[in-house]
Amino acid sequence: MTGKLTTHVLDTAQGHPAAYMALELWYLAPAGDVKSLMTTTRTNADGRTDAPLLEGEDFILGVYELLFDVQSYFATQPLDLPDPPFLGWVPLRFTIADVTAHYHVPLLVSPWSYSTYRGS
Repeated sequence: MTGKLTTHVLDTAQGHPAAYMALELWYLAPAGDVKSLMTTTRTNADGRTDAPLLEGEDFILGVYELLFDVQSYFATQPLDLPDPPFLGWVPLRFTIADVTAHYHVPLLVSPWSYSTYRGS
């Protein structure tokens, strides 16, 4: 069995999925001094990506960083926000320690705060 990495973004300010938010997935070299871009994508209408961010032979042990373009997403929403906004790109750094597991890394976000957890 091989593992996979997925994500889901929920707009907690408006109570719905964060549709069409841009995101990037980076791999951090073991020394921590080099980052490699693995993929760029957008969430779909349900706030999820259409396919796993990583799976198969690309799903390897190591440190990763998901970057979510929160600023651009909220700029398209009908909210009264400050200029410049409080949040720009939100980084989530995590480690994959088991290549047979499913790592689900959701982002719950508003224009002023965010949280995450390891989901299933």
